[in-house]
Amino acid sequence: MAFSSTMILPLLLVLLSAFSATSKSVQENFMQCLDANSEHPIPISAFCSQTNSSFTSVLNSTAQNLRYLMPLVPKPEFIFIPVYESHAKSAVICAKRLAIHLRFRSGGHDYEGLSYASEIETPFILIDFIQLRSINVDIDDNSAWVQAGATVGEVYYRISEKSKTHGFPAGLCSSLGIGGHITGGAYGSMMRKYGLGADNVLDARIVDVNGEILDRAAMGEDLFWAIRGGGGASFGVILAWKIKLVAVPETVTVFTVPKTLEQGATKILYRWQQVADKLDDDLFIRVIIQVTKTSQKGKRTVTTAYNALYLGDAERLLQVMDQSFPELGLARKDCIETSWIKSVLYIAGFPSETPPEVLLEGKSLFKNYFKAKSDFVQQPIPETALERLWEMLLEEESPLMIWNPYGGMMANISDSAIPFPHRKGNLFKIQYVTSWYEGSKGATRKHMDWIKGLYDYMSAYVPTSPRGAYVNYRDLDLGMNHKNASYTEASVWGAMYFKGNFRRLVKIKSKVDPGNFFRHEQSIPVVLE
Repeated sequence: MAFSSTMILPLLLVLLSAFSATSKSVQENFMQCLDANSEHPIPISAFCSQTNSSFTSVLNSTAQNLRYLMPLVPKPEFIFIPVYESHAKSAVICAKRLAIHLRFRSGGHDYEGLSYASEIETPFILIDFIQLRSINVDIDDNSAWVQAGATVGEVYYRISEKSKTHGFPAGLCSSLGIGGHITGGAYGSMMRKYGLGADNVLDARIVDVNGEILDRAAMGEDLFWAIRGGGGASFGVILAWKIKLVAVPETVTVFTVPKTLEQGATKILYRWQQVADKLDDDLFIRVIIQVTKTSQKGKRTVTTAYNALYLGDAERLLQVMDQSFPELGLARKDCIETSWIKSVLYIAGFPSETPPEVLLEGKSLFKNYFKAKSDFVQQPIPETALERLWEMLLEEESPLMIWNPYGGMMANISDSAIPFPHRKGNLFKIQYVTSWYEGSKGATRKHMDWIKGLYDYMSAYVPTSPRGAYVNYRDLDLGMNHKNASYTEASVWGAMYFKGNFRRLVKIKSKVDPGNFFRHEQSIPVVLE
């Protein structure tokens, strides 16, 4: 039993506060229980209450969606920042003992704020893993252990420190927290070559509902299957992942080629839909679609920007493009040969000449009010439908669509290899986003209505039985749990995220967490009806 020098209390008081109703605050009871159950002393600085002057800055630090930082959105009673993995273990033990609801945050990108806000349950506390971010790279073993609070940018940088010819196929946005990122699948610019981040996980450490720290051998293959793509915070608390490193060439090539409507964007995008999933596995070309200003005052157009990574040199890339996608008109002047780590910066949108060390800062490039949705496309969207789509985009202030190509390794991995099911047969994935900077109810309603209308329009061009969605682009419009959701209720959104894997996820959840301790608005439910 360990006590910190700043919080030593009589054992009797600790036990009484843990097991009986008292007039003490949630935080006092929790602190006393933690102190009695932690293997390592817990500094008072690990706690940040609502009365603390730094509470707002800590809460806002990695949160990106300002919709969930509004004054009326329920806030955690306090934030607990573990310094050791044993602190997270003790937090689960004490929260369960004291019947306190927990939320866990390893990054903050989560689109509906489920890791730091709650629409269904208060009071709750936030466990923030920002201090648990160690990364141990073993080049000889082609692996690395990374703690949950590390960002993908930090992971990429630490790998590149050890080797110019190793990488990891995860997110394109460098400020993603690796803990939650992999729980949803983790796609990136090398997915067509190596699959998802979750496809390249060798081991993990989690805290289960009993407060035990388990690795792959201890948790068993069912639970190990579930945590790699089954969505975050349903089965336990991710402490660390052991990831498999992949080979990258010393020289890779990147490019961005924009095409406006006036430059034939519609026909080129229709052609991209026909070839994107069939290109060389070393080539990833996504399309970033935005509304931009034209040279004519007050006029706007739609720009489709072809943003790519090729795992090879420019000469070979030009040959591949000439054979497979000449319609884009890629020229040597468009191609930038660089290292893999610098390609990470390029794809993430950092200005040219930004040093790789910026990845260690873990800073996001944006923070605003936004709403996102997703789709998986299995047949090319006709040109006439694209033309109506452009009209709808031009009606909105700051719309964004990102089309990510599938095929390659994504088509070769079974739908049931991990919970992420969107594999063979998908041409590409669409992410829809609208963002705004004024948080009034009227502005929010306007933009939310617009994206719902766009999503409804696109239903004619995507599979609908069920309609697919990416769990890391959480969308509460698809359905939301009550405190104890039924299988039938949850299967509405569960089938969209996980298709046929949802039933297996429910069975595993019911076995490892029968009391539904780990829960949120779209957590896996515990019983089959």
